[in-house]
Amino acid sequence: MKGQKLISTFNSLKKNPTIINIITVGALSIFVKGFGFFKEIVIAGEFGLSELLDTFYIALLVPGFINEVFINAFNTVFIPNYIAEEKTQKAIGPFQSTSFIITICSSLVFMFIAFLFTDVYLNVFFSGHTAEYYDLIKSQFYYLLPCILFWGLTSFLNGLLNIYDEFRYSTIYPVLTSIAMLVCLFGFQNELKEDVLAVGMLIGAISQFLFLLIVSVKKSIITLGIPDFKNKNAITMFKQVPAKVSSGFLTGLIPVADQFFAAQLVIGSIAALNYGLKIPAFITTILLLALGNVLLPYFSKLSVDNIDQAYRKLYQLLKWLFILLISLTFILIIFSNDIIELVFERNNFSESDTNIVSNVQKMFLIGLPFTICGNIVVRFLTSINKNTYMAYVSLVSIILNVILDWILMKWYGIMGIALCTAILQILRSLVLFNYTRKQHKLINSF
Repeated sequence: MKGQKLISTFNSLKKNPTIINIITVGALSIFVKGFGFFKEIVIAGEFGLSELLDTFYIALLVPGFINEVFINAFNTVFIPNYIAEEKTQKAIGPFQSTSFIITICSSLVFMFIAFLFTDVYLNVFFSGHTAEYYDLIKSQFYYLLPCILFWGLTSFLNGLLNIYDEFRYSTIYPVLTSIAMLVCLFGFQNELKEDVLAVGMLIGAISQFLFLLIVSVKKSIITLGIPDFKNKNAITMFKQVPAKVSSGFLTGLIPVADQFFAAQLVIGSIAALNYGLKIPAFITTILLLALGNVLLPYFSKLSVDNIDQAYRKLYQLLKWLFILLISLTFILIIFSNDIIELVFERNNFSESDTNIVSNVQKMFLIGLPFTICGNIVVRFLTSINKNTYMAYVSLVSIILNVILDWILMKWYGIMGIALCTAILQILRSLVLFNYTRKQHKLINSF
């Protein structure tokens, strides 16, 4: 009987479109992120924990921060309200045009802000370096600045493709940036010199946008109409944006604060922090792409039809996912040093670099199960337009981050900064899960 039940369950899973989409996105994500990881291995071997890598990460800090916080925040709010519009008002053309205009205008405004803010944040957060150090940052920053616009447009098109279950295309496109950076590194390093990584990223950003634009046009997904800023679901979206952006902004300050404190330590500490995060981030990104990209539109659609069932599906997913992640984390911590040695230790990446990065990686791994499960809860709360509470949680998180970074850095150096991030991820995920349970109880009480 048990065998028949297992076979029946397996057969039903094979026919479940959500499961199929998750597996498809997961497989493609492994390829894309695997290629991206290969790119990081090449860069690590080429530059080690060098000044060039430190300055590249600093130059990328503000454009990357804007992309993660503001642009992606709007995209996640756009998806559930677009689905609501499609199921109710059905004015898809005007809604698309409205969102498209907002994306372009926001990206241009943030480009201008980033340009004005550069000298300020360099002098305040990264003071005490040579003029050549700052020139190296600015030189790379000016190539990275236009990426903000292309990332914004790419994010908008990516959201549309996810809504219409075109997950293959919305998952594969990031590989273009890795390819562009490797081509520049192998073929044009002598010509581009210290700007080689920044130029490669810009070319990749443009390529990503053009690829998704061509796919969206061919799939007839783009349906523009006369913009309607008074549309009911558009207004709901606008109201959710400040809370979502605030939450993303405050959460996005955590890696900025980490890099600020890392900059107070020895040269190479910023690079060590980034390399220690590579493998945990690789695993996190794979799972969040496979689960998050599919589940945000899935929960958005399900919550419109049956909100109670949406909550129950969430709990079931979190239970099995957490058990899997705890097991995986335990194994990765045991073999952390061997993994870093195998992946990065070559050329200018020395044995001492391996020991430093391995210890940083162990700290990040502690928070891995909570990071992933917490992000799934965030996607769920976004799908039901519950973003305000997350902004409060993010505010407390950044305050705690600064305090713990300062204390733990004094005790454990760069490893303490990574430990601080792990502690915050654990606390944040538990608080958000508790809030989600309370929201479910409120629904059942009516």
